[in-house]
Order: sequence, then structure tokens, then C-alpha cells
Amino acid sequence: MISPPPNVLRTEATPVLDLLTVPQVMVRLQLGRSAVYDLLRTRQLASITLGRARRIPAHALTDFIRTRLEQEAA
Repeated sequence: MISPPPNVLRTEATPVLDLLTVPQVMVRLQLGRSAVYDLLRTRQLASITLGRARRIPAHALTDFIRTRLEQEAA
């Protein structure tokens, strides 16, 4: 039996970018709304604006946490 090439088995050609809402970030970081907006305002946490909606890419949240852990370890 011949197996198909690896790219045929993939269901997605490009990775999906997960976008989180501010309330979702609040829950994940266990912070209040004002604290999350302060992180966004000071650009410690990256975000995009879609119309009037603010969205935080999941990788930006991961990067923020990683940076904070490295700062704490130093």
C-alpha cells in the first residue's frame, strides 16, 4: 500500500490565527478589565483593532507571558 504524500493528509494549508477577546484574556491572566487595557495601552501586550473590536492574537499572549517569565528570572 502506498501512503499519500504528507501534504495531502493536512486539512489546512495555512495555520489559523487565534484571536482572543479582552474578556478571554482577562480570564487567562486572571486580571481585571482595566489591567488588561493598561497592558494594551502601554503596548506590553500586542493587539489588533477590527472596527471597534479589540482582538489579541494568541501568540501575542504567549509572547507576553514568556517575556514576563524571563524578566522575573533575571
